[in-house]
Amino acid sequence: MPLTEPHDDHLRQEDPVDAVRDAGGGAPDETAPPGGAAPEASAPAAGSEESGPGASEAGESVPEAEASGPVQSAPETSGPAAAEGEASAPEPEPVLPEPVRQRIVALTATVLPGLPADEVPVPLRRVAKFAPNRRARLGAPAIAAQLTADPLFRQRITARVLADTGDLGAAVLEGTAPAAADPVEVAALAYLARPRGWRELIEASGAAVRAEADSAVVAELVREAEQRATRAEHDRAVARVEAEKLRDELARVREELGQLREESRQLTRTLRETQARERKATELLATERGRAARAAADADAELRRVRARLAEAEAAAGVARASAKEARSVDDARLWLLLETIGQAAVGLRRELALDPVDKLPADFVADAFADQTAAPAAGAATRARDTDDPARLDQLLALPRAHLVVDGYNVTKRGFGEMSLEQQRKRLITGLGGIAAQTGDEVTVVFDGAERMHGLPPAPRGVRVLFSRKGETADELIRRLVRAEPPGRPVVVVSSDREVADGVRRHGAYPLGADSLLRRLARS
Repeated sequence: MPLTEPHDDHLRQEDPVDAVRDAGGGAPDETAPPGGAAPEASAPAAGSEESGPGASEAGESVPEAEASGPVQSAPETSGPAAAEGEASAPEPEPVLPEPVRQRIVALTATVLPGLPADEVPVPLRRVAKFAPNRRARLGAPAIAAQLTADPLFRQRITARVLADTGDLGAAVLEGTAPAAADPVEVAALAYLARPRGWRELIEASGAAVRAEADSAVVAELVREAEQRATRAEHDRAVARVEAEKLRDELARVREELGQLREESRQLTRTLRETQARERKATELLATERGRAARAAADADAELRRVRARLAEAEAAAGVARASAKEARSVDDARLWLLLETIGQAAVGLRRELALDPVDKLPADFVADAFADQTAAPAAGAATRARDTDDPARLDQLLALPRAHLVVDGYNVTKRGFGEMSLEQQRKRLITGLGGIAAQTGDEVTVVFDGAERMHGLPPAPRGVRVLFSRKGETADELIRRLVRAEPPGRPVVVVSSDREVADGVRRHGAYPLGADSLLRRLARS
């Protein structure tokens, strides 16, 4: 599809150069009126001195040459010359070689983002936002159509392209092509600038491109012919070598054939001897088969005897299993009788000692009175302590029978959800501990700092004890007293990130864990 508008032969030859020099390398339309009218050098057809947006809005047609590229039309004249110019039909577009067409699109795509937003045609505004490597590839049809349909746009593009090409652009504007210049580049610049004789430049470029293509084809054919000749020479040498090898191989095969004939005669003699031995072996085989048949009959008889013995052994084993089951039943009865005796003895011992069921646990006594601060810990208390900070350890410790979980309340809440109020912190922690108590069945005690018990607290969940430190006492001291009050051997788990609390309860045989272990356990449940 042609990209360009035919050259107007009525244009002055020096106009493109003057337009570029007047623009100073910039876009020629920078001084044009907002309505897209041609510069003042182009006069209206009716001879009026006013042009601009008003003329365009009124529907007056602007001559095609006024908006074509950087080329400016000469003032129109009235009379036969004007009539002859109006009657002349536009020349057909030249057929552009594919490299020239691609170069024109690439030059336009390169300078397209540099145009002001109001000077970019509407169909190309989206193309101008493409990435550089996609603009020429995806926007080629739109760019080609706009260059053909919009001479003013082509003029703006030409001015920027010529400003970037320097001496080559100036030479193309003068209608000449440097000998050392790329013919594709010259043709692309000539198509955009359209100086006098631009069609000849494009034709010359097309001829040069075709000549280069033909030269490349000829060079490729010559190279292929040389390669074929080289391969033929190589194949000829290989064939000679292979022929020599085949001659040697033929001589060797003939020698081997003589040896094989001699071996064949020897094998024939050996075959006759082997056949004689085979007849003897066949006779021996028949004899051995008879012996094997007799041995198989004897083996079947022996197998039947063994199966009979096996049946007898299985019957004896069944009897032995029945006897063992009866003996195990007797042992189970004896064990049950022993356990029942121990249970009755325990009931009797409880009745003898007059032990009543307890309604309080050791931690309940700690909440009522201070324990002796100077008392030494129990002898076996240190055996319960374990130095571990593994969060997964909490589940293992809570799985121990009759475990007691003691929680440093505010130490945990301020670490886990400190953005809440104290009341919300206490409520959230107590609710979560109620779930743990319900799941594990363990005793749970949570301790908060406070001179006196808070009023208006919701009832604690079942299995959860809520304690507040008394006046003059901290929650850390109350936790240590709770640990000391527990009997030796009972697993006590203390949750606090306070190192002093952890060290203190560890000396009394408790299992200290960090606050993060409990927070993760609450988040999981």
